[in-house]
Amino acid sequence: MKFALLALLLGAASVLAAEKPLVLWPNGAPGALGTAAKDIPTLTPYLPAKPNNAAMLLIPGGSYSGIYEGQAEPFALWLNEQGITVFVLRYRLGSAGYRYPAQLQDAVEAMFQIRGNAAKWKIDPQRIGVMGFSAGGHLVSTLINRPEDGMILGSDRTVSPRPDLAILCYPVISMITKPHATSRKMLIGDQPDEKLVRQTSSELQVKPGLPPVFLWHTTEDKLVPVDHAQLYAAALHQNNVPHELHLYQHGDHGTGLIGTEHPWFADLLFWLKAQGFVK
Repeated sequence: MKFALLALLLGAASVLAAEKPLVLWPNGAPGALGTAAKDIPTLTPYLPAKPNNAAMLLIPGGSYSGIYEGQAEPFALWLNEQGITVFVLRYRLGSAGYRYPAQLQDAVEAMFQIRGNAAKWKIDPQRIGVMGFSAGGHLVSTLINRPEDGMILGSDRTVSPRPDLAILCYPVISMITKPHATSRKMLIGDQPDEKLVRQTSSELQVKPGLPPVFLWHTTEDKLVPVDHAQLYAAALHQNNVPHELHLYQHGDHGTGLIGTEHPWFADLLFWLKAQGFVK
């Protein structure tokens, strides 16, 4: 653990540091309920010292009721060490009164801005991935499954909001099978209709042609059961979507944070190299 912490500190020294957060919707988010910080989603760029022209939209978890910062900047810096330019999304939350698809609207807009400004950030518009944890993993799965739900009518965009790969870390997936109660309530409310429940159950929304997916979970996870990752992997397999599923025996929800020793870091880097995102 001491080695990992030392490596992080040394690595941070070679990062250009975070840019100023960008207001995602300068004229106000669609359906904004106010003008407080909770109503203003942001995108924070993290620029590596030695960029490899790949980028990652990073989406922290927090049960759709908060933003867990331990899954934000620490992982942005770690990805920077691999040469990846990172954009951390802080999206609107159910605890602030926002229901689906507000969160997806923020993720779609983030992708539009990243890919639409690829030249500015010196990134390859065909090497933009997305990575999310827990409820953030659910938002990632929704972004690749149903980006159209987050499109704003009348907006004229010339780029696609769908990422080129996706990384889901102990994700919330299903609103039907062993659902995570808080995430479900914060996203779709107490009494959602059946159509909305199915629409937000990502295992039911997979289709052929989705980008490659890396997902991992622990079988001891007591907060979000491992069934979620297994259901999503099965759906990916049935639809011939390239993917890797890693199930680790030990560890509760939130295992494998920065500062800990865990094989998932090496497994992910191996996969990212195969996808051409890391040299």
